Amino acid sequence: MTEDRWTPPAVLLAVDLVILTLRESHLQVLLVERGVEPYKGALALPGGFLRDAEEDLTAAARRELAEEAAMDVEPLHLEHLGVYGEPGRDPRGRVVSVAYLAIAPGLPEPVAGTDAAGARWQRADRVLSGELELAFDHRRIVADGVEKARAKLEHSALATAFCGPVFTIADLQRVYEAVWGIPLDPRNFYRKVQKTSGFIVAAGSERKVTTGRPARLFRAGPRTVLYPPMVRPAEQPNAKGREE
Repeated sequence: MTEDRWTPPAVLLAVDLVILTLRESHLQVLLVERGVEPYKGALALPGGFLRDAEEDLTAAARRELAEEAAMDVEPLHLEHLGVYGEPGRDPRGRVVSVAYLAIAPGLPEPVAGTDAAGARWQRADRVLSGELELAFDHRRIVADGVEKARAKLEHSALATAFCGPVFTIADLQRVYEAVWGIPLDPRNFYRKVQKTSGFIVAAGSERKVTTGRPARLFRAGPRTVLYPPMVRPAEQPNAKGREE
């Protein structure tokens, strides 16, 4: 009895990138305007197919980011975010995408490149709310990337990277509010920061403010993993601005 020869299914492999930064006190995500079908003219994450069978996945992600947004990829730390391969996610056929995440301060304005009619930063909350529609299942990928960024602020000292060399606790609080997307009670935030040993250290100077006492200045401390973590409030503050 002769067995039927197995034929491997036709599956295309792609990469997508969620690049997040803070701009104008808002968490923003890098999006491109697609210059080709499908979804020509729609907003999407930068990404594309592997060039050939020999190309490494991370190398493909860096290449696509450079090609579609003309961004210097060398300083960026790309980490694996997830794999997305539901049937029907791409009208061109069965496409499995490996998504990468990068979170960094001070990223420049992007410039559209290959297969992109435009490239720009957009507020992440506009994507998450559905105000901005994205091609494919990219809204879901952005949501996963934002959630991972929010968790990173709970357990790591990443937030200090978005402040200057010296900063106030109010400056640090604004980073957390921008990424978490909720206002925080200043007194509770101050207590949590001070309770986390090695998170920040006093800079030995003060910043003048328009009213009240001068604000103390701090630098990033030696600790990179926060314990106890800076846990997000379970609910948004009530009308009086106090965390329940």
